[in-house]
Amino acid sequence: MLGEHLAPLSRRVAEILEHKRLGLGEAAHRIRVLGMAARPTGEWFQVLASATLQRRKLHLVYHGRERDKVTERVVSPQRLVHYRDNWHVDGYCHLRSGLRTFSVDRVRSARELEEAADTIPDKELDDYFASSYGIFSGKANKTAVLRFSRERARWVADERWHPQQIGQFLTDGRYELRIPYRDPRELVMDILKYGPDVEVISPDALRGAVAECLRLALAHYPGP
Repeated sequence: MLGEHLAPLSRRVAEILEHKRLGLGEAAHRIRVLGMAARPTGEWFQVLASATLQRRKLHLVYHGRERDKVTERVVSPQRLVHYRDNWHVDGYCHLRSGLRTFSVDRVRSARELEEAADTIPDKELDDYFASSYGIFSGKANKTAVLRFSRERARWVADERWHPQQIGQFLTDGRYELRIPYRDPRELVMDILKYGPDVEVISPDALRGAVAECLRLALAHYPGP
């Protein structure tokens, strides 16, 4: 959306770098950015971005994956969020009278309205969207306690799962990580990718959810 405005600046920066013989003209060929599981933004991204930046309400036709249902709603967009190679809009949903996160790729149509968007204070947005785990919103009300094997600890100790996480090495070399969360779905997926190198210590509901996923996965591989 800003490409046409930034192009002259981009050319000027390139000229300066070439003049200084910094060799950074090779950057495009020497740097790789690898995306994974990215979904197409679709045709409505520019409308969503424009309304967010210009502080206008949006009329959306939106398909929610979880309920597999299409709804029409008016939203006051607050922030564009790029998370795990996909775009989302945090906004106040006037249909549900509350804050919600919308996946840009699930928008079926979007129309910018003339009416100014309601503005939610940054602190309220951060309390609602940033305190929980991953893309799922809502204030965190639980803490996951995870323990990683000695071998995996060297990696996990340097990872940032959550801004308010607490980690420590145990006397036996394992690594314990405490993570605030509300909705367990994304957390369960991240736990599962570590397979036998992680154990959920608490809470019991999260431990049970991970165990059930492992049991169902194992059912695909019958035999000794």
